[in-house]
Amino acid sequence: MSLTANDKKAVGYALTAVLLWSTVATAFKITLNYLTPLQMVTAATAVSFAILFAIALIRGKQSLILLELRRMPLYYLLIGAINPVLYYLVLFEAYSLLPASEAQPLNYTWAIALTFMAAVILKQPIRKRDWAASALGYLGVLVIATRGDVLGLSFSNPMGVFWALLSTFLWAAYWIINTKRNAESIVQLVLAFGLALPFLIIWSLISSDWSNIPWQGWAAVTYVGLFEMGITFLFWMMAMKTATNTSLISNLIFLSPFVSLLLLNQILGETIYPSTITGLILIVTGLILQRLRFGRERSADR
Repeated sequence: MSLTANDKKAVGYALTAVLLWSTVATAFKITLNYLTPLQMVTAATAVSFAILFAIALIRGKQSLILLELRRMPLYYLLIGAINPVLYYLVLFEAYSLLPASEAQPLNYTWAIALTFMAAVILKQPIRKRDWAASALGYLGVLVIATRGDVLGLSFSNPMGVFWALLSTFLWAAYWIINTKRNAESIVQLVLAFGLALPFLIIWSLISSDWSNIPWQGWAAVTYVGLFEMGITFLFWMMAMKTATNTSLISNLIFLSPFVSLLLLNQILGETIYPSTITGLILIVTGLILQRLRFGRERSADR
């Protein structure tokens, strides 16, 4: 099948986003050598807010930002409390306790967590293949968390696994709450990050010391703010808007965890256990299974 010019652009945008996202697990671990999780969330949020706000101004979205803020201030305070505050605090705590090669695959189960939260909160039915996908995904979690000792249930770091899995439910909650509002994504992010930032700054100034952070720490956290929370998201949005069929690019996201493992091994020297690769394959297989549509189920799913 030949690609249209727009599809080629979309694939280019999507691959750029995937490659950038593949680097952030490495950036997380480097940053955590110099900053606490709270400092990391605060600084990365500031960087991300600055770049997203600048882009919103360039696109002439300032009036829409003010309109949304006047309409639903409590809503944006709530989603700001979840993302960036709670989600990234929990995620970075997981990364501080686990090797990034283990924390990152566990975080990919957020789509499975979304299935269960949508069933409870939105009363959406859980399909048979959702159960199968969940079983594969959480079996993958078990394989990674025990480093292959599934029967012995010997967890490498139980608290790290707990925080990593908790982050998936927080991220799922964020997306469910987002279904209540149809504002542009960049407007929602600017408001959520902007309202969360003063709280994060005050909290971090009270509870931590910023005076001895070297330039390496500032460089690393700036990278996280730019490419985990900011610019990369815009590349992905452009890909989704440009593609004539989003299925062309949606599965490219599954390249990210495998590229990330390679970078963690080559840059940080992390040991990639066979159990990590096996678990990740199980998780990704489950996620792909969730996306498949089978003829017999199509009418029931609609």
